[in-house]
Amino acid sequence: MSKTLFLSPPSFDGFDGGAGARYQARREVTSYWYPTWLAQPAALTPNSKLLDCPPIDMNIKQCLAEALNFDHVIINTSTPSLKNDCKVAEAIKAQRPDTKIGFVGAHAAVLPTETLKASTAIDWVGRKEFDFTCKEVAEDRPLSSIDGLSYKTPEGKIVHNKEREMISNMDVLPWVIDTYKRDLQIEKYFIGYLMHPYISLYTGRGCPAQCSFCLWPQTIGGHKYRVRSPENVAAEMAYAKKLFPQVAEFFFDDDTFTANLPRAREIAKKLAPLGLTWSCNSRANLDYDTIKQFKDSGLRLFLVGYESGNDDILTRIKKGVTTDEMRRFTKACHKAGVVIHGTFILGLPIETPQSIENTIRFAQELDVFSIQVSLAAPYPGTELFDMARQNGWFSKKDKGDIVHNDGFQQSALEYPGMPKDLIFEEVDRFYRAYYLRPKPILRIIKTMLEDKDVCVRRCREGFEFFKSLRQRKSDLRAQRAAAPQLAAV
Repeated sequence: MSKTLFLSPPSFDGFDGGAGARYQARREVTSYWYPTWLAQPAALTPNSKLLDCPPIDMNIKQCLAEALNFDHVIINTSTPSLKNDCKVAEAIKAQRPDTKIGFVGAHAAVLPTETLKASTAIDWVGRKEFDFTCKEVAEDRPLSSIDGLSYKTPEGKIVHNKEREMISNMDVLPWVIDTYKRDLQIEKYFIGYLMHPYISLYTGRGCPAQCSFCLWPQTIGGHKYRVRSPENVAAEMAYAKKLFPQVAEFFFDDDTFTANLPRAREIAKKLAPLGLTWSCNSRANLDYDTIKQFKDSGLRLFLVGYESGNDDILTRIKKGVTTDEMRRFTKACHKAGVVIHGTFILGLPIETPQSIENTIRFAQELDVFSIQVSLAAPYPGTELFDMARQNGWFSKKDKGDIVHNDGFQQSALEYPGMPKDLIFEEVDRFYRAYYLRPKPILRIIKTMLEDKDVCVRRCREGFEFFKSLRQRKSDLRAQRAAAPQLAAV
């Protein structure tokens, strides 16, 4: 078994490209999700190491020094970071030409040929679910014999091996907790709405929902929710509690943890005796009794994708939940004492000034504890990407250009009467209209008064938040200044 490095390379300052990140970009406050999609094959592969550079501020020089010790380097890439990741791969090859380099991730899975052509340093690409693909590469098997892999022959020909079967029994995968303990500094991982320190992991893959914009189910995980058994999940959580006694909260990062409600209820029952605090992703369609059972079993927070306050947009993106259902769910959570972090997306088909205003008012009506406002990101492999290409909604010729040079999202789509600059500006207005109200301000102050560490953290996050909003305005001014020059060219 060759020495194998699973690598999230240095990128934009503060860039969160881990597979747990729904949007591979820099956020308004320091945010890092765990690189679980890399940790899983690392746990499966003997003689390996997981290196996640962004959270520990590791620069390219330090990264190269580490990579020099490994025979294989497997890089998690993404659409916005591909060019940077290719440069890292080329630098690794330059210092040790016999290093075998593979790229994995949603972008590589959807565009294997294009990814292989992006750099001569890339030897192979793992398609779809790549856990066992990586393990077999590390075993030095001939590339031609490995399912789910695309590679370049010595003559430069690109070959696509047959697809690898999706994992049906998720219990065959080893736990990622030991890899976290061995290779990661968990205190370096922050999510604004989760208690610190936190740990995130998956109890299953795939999502039965058909949301047109969602990246992972359409590229790697699939639309069938394949799960670990409740016994397996509860056993790992009991072990994790002993291994990481300092962890304040565990987050189940499944696309929709509540998609299989009987199983979710069974897991909740098994977690209750452990006395730990946990949170998860959920659709806004649970009833009060279910929410209350979860709360009594240690649930603290739901991460909920509301996306829009317009039923026509929700229908167009195949969300499968109406605004009225979202209202009932949110009221039930408030009644049960479950905190909600709500996410919204601006720039979905077909956004208008009025639809954005409706979404802002809807968010204010829901009045959840915290929100995240993102820009529609048409990643390759998603239905949203295909719709944008067919309808001419892309704001730039380079369809992969979805972040600024500083790593923040930019508006990649625009519509008649709704130019990209206006969509971009509305994110700032949304945040200010939501948070600069008495209720959110008082909620934040209350949490600061209750805990000294939280007070320090909220002060830091507040500084970062307003700094990021200023940076967004600076980005917009720069775009507008460059527009006449580009038009002249």
